[in-house]
Amino acid sequence: MSDVNKIPEGSCPHCSPAPAEGSTGCGCRHKQRTEEEYKHLITRLNRIEGQIRGIRSMVEKDVYCTDILVQAAAARSALNGFTRELIDQHLSTCVAEDLKNGGEEKLQEFLWILNKLV
Repeated sequence: MSDVNKIPEGSCPHCSPAPAEGSTGCGCRHKQRTEEEYKHLITRLNRIEGQIRGIRSMVEKDVYCTDILVQAAAARSALNGFTRELIDQHLSTCVAEDLKNGGEEKLQEFLWILNKLV
């Protein structure tokens, strides 16, 4: 499985339609996820989205502060769960494949981002 792919110029749906002059592709990095990986992440995000909408509704209805804080803590916990799932996927696919091929770029990149997460 290839974890980072160059998308042919002009065909990336996530990028601006005009790549930089002299570019050989869209310049973005992409991850080909399995159906199961995709489903796990989207399910978690949908749950988080619903929690955030609920918190907004509570604020709009002038619900008591600590009741909102409890829901905010639950949403934060759900986002942490999403982050753990994504870390697990990244380590077991992207980083593992790079290390297997003799590289360390993905590991170094992960260690850099880990400092931002904790």
